[in-house]
Parts: sequence; C-alpha cells; structure tokens
Amino acid sequence: MPTPARTSTEEIVAAGRSLVAVEGLDGLTMQRVAELVGVRAPSLYKRVPSRAALVRLVASDLLAELGATLAGAAGTGDASADLRGLARSFRGFALAEPGILSLLFSPLPSEMAPDPQEVALSVEPLLALTGALVGPGRALPAARTLTAWVSGFVRMEGQGAFGLGGSIDEAFDFGLDVLLAGLRFAGGSAPAAP
Repeated sequence: MPTPARTSTEEIVAAGRSLVAVEGLDGLTMQRVAELVGVRAPSLYKRVPSRAALVRLVASDLLAELGATLAGAAGTGDASADLRGLARSFRGFALAEPGILSLLFSPLPSEMAPDPQEVALSVEPLLALTGALVGPGRALPAARTLTAWVSGFVRMEGQGAFGLGGSIDEAFDFGLDVLLAGLRFAGGSAPAAP
C-alpha cells in the first residue's frame, strides 16, 4: 500500500507564497517550503520537480488571483472610474501580497516565469479599460504607464519610503487623478474632474 501524501500542491503553493511575502524571491527554496509543509525536501520533489517549477507555480497562483481581483474591480461602465477601482484593487492586493511585485515585475528565467498566456489573461480587464479610454491602438502603452506608476507607488509605500508625512491615500488618489486625466487627454477626451 502506498504511503499517504503528507502534503498537497495547494499547501506547497501557500507555503511558497508566504515565504515570498516575508523573505522575497530569494527565500523561496525547496528546503524552506518543505519545512513549512512538514516534509523533507526530497519528498517535495514528488510534487514539484525543481525550484524553477516551484517559483512558476507560486507566480502563476499569484497571477491568477490578481487577475480575478482586477476583473472584479471593474463594472461601472465608466472607464475612468473602473481604472480607478482597478488601481486601488491592485494596490490593496500588492500590499497584502508583497511578493507579487518581485515575482511578476522582475525578469525571471523562462522556466520560472508564468506562462505568457496567463499574464495576458490577467491583464485583459486593464487592457479593455485603457482601450476604452485612449483607443485600442494605445491600450497597451496606457496599460504599461498605469501599471508602472501604480507598482512603483506600491513598492515605495510597502518599503516605507514616504516619510515626509501627509496622507499616503491622498497622494495615491492625487497621482491616480493626474495620470487618468493625462490618459483621457491622450485619448482625445477633455480631462474630467475626479
């Protein structure tokens, strides 16, 4: 009779996510995950063949959850309002899951990186909204601009880099208002009041 499984892929991914959140990508090792799920490292290889596969599993799981979060943030029918909601949802998600930034916005070897189709699927809500705001031909540059600003803001916020006082929420909203007004202008619409 085979020995019962002592862990599952879901437990392995959850342990990997917790390690990335606390220790960053360098902390995501087979040995550390094995310790967290209560097995020896060689046993982990029965479920995950390599560290690269482990990183990819964790990145894919984070990406799927992020995609669902972003898809749930839109729905008012107003591209600017939906982009504002999407940016706020991403901010909340990234602050709760600090590992998302290092896993999804850092160059990873192809064997570690999430599948490009998973990435494309996760950003569909963003591309649809930026396309509605600036036109389909400029949707990708607009999405990249918004993503770069939001992820940079969140990275600084998560590292405690805003040390001059004042409301960080107000700063986020101000920056988002300015960016969305610029995108509306670039798309040919007059900037609307936030």
